[in-house]
Amino acid sequence: MGGMTNYFIRRILLMIPTFLGITIVFFFILQIVPGGPLEQELMKLRMGAAEMGGEGAGGGAGSGFGDVAIPEEALEEMKKFYGMDKPIHIRYITWLWNVVHLDLGNSYVYSEPVWDTIKTRFPISIYYGLFGFILSYSLCVPLGVFKAIKHGSKFDTTSSLLVLTGYSIPGWALGAVLLVLLGGGSFWSVFPLGEFRSEGWEDLAIGAKILDQFYHSVLPLVAYTIGSFAVLTVLMKNSLLENMGQDYVRTAFAKGLPEKRVIFIHALRNSLIPIATNIGQLIGIFLAGSYLIEKTFNIDGLGMLGFTSILTRDYPVTMGFLVIAGIIKLLGNIISDMTYAAVDPRIRFK
Repeated sequence: MGGMTNYFIRRILLMIPTFLGITIVFFFILQIVPGGPLEQELMKLRMGAAEMGGEGAGGGAGSGFGDVAIPEEALEEMKKFYGMDKPIHIRYITWLWNVVHLDLGNSYVYSEPVWDTIKTRFPISIYYGLFGFILSYSLCVPLGVFKAIKHGSKFDTTSSLLVLTGYSIPGWALGAVLLVLLGGGSFWSVFPLGEFRSEGWEDLAIGAKILDQFYHSVLPLVAYTIGSFAVLTVLMKNSLLENMGQDYVRTAFAKGLPEKRVIFIHALRNSLIPIATNIGQLIGIFLAGSYLIEKTFNIDGLGMLGFTSILTRDYPVTMGFLVIAGIIKLLGNIISDMTYAAVDPRIRFK
């Protein structure tokens, strides 16, 4: 137990340089690419001057940008507001110091603390992430086991065709098709055309809230889980088939043990090892959200926020999203190791 504890302490400590490496690279890329928030603000001034027929353009002291003359004092104030008045390494150190003190800065677009911007969308991604994760594993593991037991049967062939067909379709594309076929206003108007909840959800009774949430969740969850569903099902089946051919399984059959006991007690545990190593990656994918799926269903989650913050050059929100997504991913890898150790008793951490 001591060896395992020391191992995970080292893994947690290793998260620090990994996190620093990720944030340094991303921070420096954001700072050097053209079209930053300062350039966009100056562009707005130039476009405003152009719409006014160039009034106020030219003449006067200051630094020019296009047709607009910006006083040096105003330009310095703008640089200071966007943090561009210091060298890039000082900016990073300042940002990192604030992050250590749980301060992600203020959004340029939303004019509020980044944490406030993120936390309103975080529960949405948590909801779809956790339910998608539970749904994937609760369906894929039994289906993969049953396919392995019925290997070569009509059920195995038919289900493999359906599973691989689903894997070949991107989640957002499947979501769009489902909205056309089953969304509100279609011939089979069964589900709504997206959004997380109906308007006035807070005023509904508890039973109506649950039904409304379920009503809005079916199609997005199908789109979220379709890719991982196929991977996990095939992985579970192939892993169990491989273990069924091992010597220890044949020995168990030779001793006269029942087939169910051999499969579910002896072979299944070892077959779960590849599934366990995949848990951390899926956690990171699900909880970070998917922009394309959220865009398809008009869900205002973390994926949508992260993508739009890059487009609008809202650097504080972009870096805040990176911090949360990076920590989730790194913790997911540790969870994978813990699950791996729980499933495989041969694992010893030293």
